[in-house]
Amino acid sequence: MQYIWTYLAAISLLAVILTIRDKSAAKKYKWRIKERTLLIVAALGGSVAMFMTMRAIRHKTKRAKFMVGIPAIIVLQIAAAVAFIWWMAQ
Repeated sequence: MQYIWTYLAAISLLAVILTIRDKSAAKKYKWRIKERTLLIVAALGGSVAMFMTMRAIRHKTKRAKFMVGIPAIIVLQIAAAVAFIWWMAQ
């Protein structure tokens, strides 16, 4: 179980770093992080941290792909976690 928490902490940290880096690059008109990369990191477990960071720094908040997509990923991840816990309890 400790490995799961370590993994989630690491992927969440990566999500925060990538989101902040992309916002910084956008302001400076420099190379950006691909949207696909951001969504993959969110899907791999960094969704909550990415969503909170996006809201905090106001990055990609006008993009439906992110403002609908990331919460949808969060809902799916919660559903998968509940299903897994229920399955393990059986």
